[in-house]
Amino acid sequence: MESEQQKILLRASIKLQEEERQRIAADLHDDAGPLLATARLYLTENMVNLDKATQLQSIFSAKQIIDEAIQLVRNISHSLMPPTLKNFGLESAVNDFFQKINGAGAINVNCRFHDYKIRLKAEKELIVFRVIQELINNILKHSNASFIHLTQHNGEENMIIRLHHDGRGLSHEDFIKMSKSNTGLGLKNIQSRLKVIHGDILFEQDPSKSFYKATIDIPKEYDER
Repeated sequence: MESEQQKILLRASIKLQEEERQRIAADLHDDAGPLLATARLYLTENMVNLDKATQLQSIFSAKQIIDEAIQLVRNISHSLMPPTLKNFGLESAVNDFFQKINGAGAINVNCRFHDYKIRLKAEKELIVFRVIQELINNILKHSNASFIHLTQHNGEENMIIRLHHDGRGLSHEDFIKMSKSNTGLGLKNIQSRLKVIHGDILFEQDPSKSFYKATIDIPKEYDER
């Protein structure tokens, strides 16, 4: 059974990577490609035969299109590695993400990081950030929660991130069952991403039955301690 579960996680991880590659390829092919091809139409050899005003207009139009293509490529790059995460780390990226959610005014979200002075490696930070995003998106879509609270704590050899919310949630049995089904793609993504960094996640309901929580356990490497 364990071997079969590993195969399922591996397939989910491969599928996730392929979907992300296909999305990037589609964005570049369908959006960036036509923009650059259009810009090239304005910058042809025939420009030397045009009057100066027409030349300037062609150059201006080409520049506008190239600027749009640059912004598109920048957006694709940011979707792969958010600049706040790259430049300032996980704590700043999560705070920025939560501020955007709070700005909508539909739900109260807050987070508190305790002693995040030594950053995880860049690829690990990105995986943890994507897992947090997936968890938050699931809560926003399915739980009807009024608040989400995230906390981070450091252990000697691991880092713990815990999400609390007061909506409908999952037990760990629900998580295992759904991650094995055809409908639990988001949960498979969470599981497969954490597997890459040898992390773990536990879903549970608080004994008071007033909220649900998801606990992410991430082992730290020597230079992250």
